[in-house]
Amino acid sequence: MLDAVRLRPQLPALAPPDLGQLPRARLEAMRAAGAEVLECLRVLDKAGLDLVSEVLRGQGTFFELEHYPPDDVFDRDTQAQYYYHAHRGAREHGHFHTFLRAPGMAEGMAPIAYSGEEVWPSGDEAISHLVAISMDAFGRPISLFAVNRWVSAEAWYPAEDVIRMLDRFAIDHASPSWPVNRWIGAMLRLFRPQVEALVRHRDLAVEAWRRAYPDSDVFEDRRLDVTGEFAIDIDAQIAAVAAALNG
Repeated sequence: MLDAVRLRPQLPALAPPDLGQLPRARLEAMRAAGAEVLECLRVLDKAGLDLVSEVLRGQGTFFELEHYPPDDVFDRDTQAQYYYHAHRGAREHGHFHTFLRAPGMAEGMAPIAYSGEEVWPSGDEAISHLVAISMDAFGRPISLFAVNRWVSAEAWYPAEDVIRMLDRFAIDHASPSWPVNRWIGAMLRLFRPQVEALVRHRDLAVEAWRRAYPDSDVFEDRRLDVTGEFAIDIDAQIAAVAAALNG
C-alpha cells in the first residue's frame, strides 16, 4: 500500500482563475449568466422543486450509475447532451455530465491520435465531455470537475478545442425540464473561467500520469478518474463577477 502511494505521480497544481484579469465583455456575459442561473432556481423554488428532484421527477427508483433520464438529454440542433447519475459515495448526491457531439463542433476539430486497444466513438458518433457539475442532497451545486477518458467514454479532444466547444453547449427545448436545461447552460457560462482551467489542467494531469506510467494506457487507467475539481458557490461567483466589473 505504501509503495502504491509513493508511486502515484504528483499531478500539476490546479490554480483558481483570477476574475479580475478577464476582459469586460467576458465578465458581462458571466453576469448575464448569473442572472439566468438565479432565475432558473427561482422558478423551481416557487414550485417547491430543486434541480435534482426536477430532473429525477417521474424516473422511478434512483439507482447508482444509471443515467437519468435513461436516454440522456439531447438537443438535435446544437448536438449538446447531458445526463445525471451518481457513483461517488457520500461526498455528493450525484452529478451532471455535459457533452458536445461531433456534428455540433466547429469544422476541423478532431480527436487526438490514439493507438490503444479501446475503441473510441468516431465520425458523427464522436463525443467530447465538457465538465461535470456535482450536486448535494438538497439539489445544490457544490463543485465542478473534469475526468479521464474512460469515465466519460468519449473521444479525446485537445483542451483548447474543448474550450471552444463551450460556446456551443445549449439545450434549447423543454424536455425533461426547461429550467434545468437552461440552468446547466448558464452554469457553463457563469463558471466559464473555472471550466477552462479544469480542461487545461486535465490535459496536464493526463500527461503527468503518462510520464509516470509509460507502460499503461493513460486514458484507460482506472487509477486516474477525476483529474481536477473546484468547489463552487453561485452567490460567491456572482459577487466576484460584480466586484471585478466594479474594479
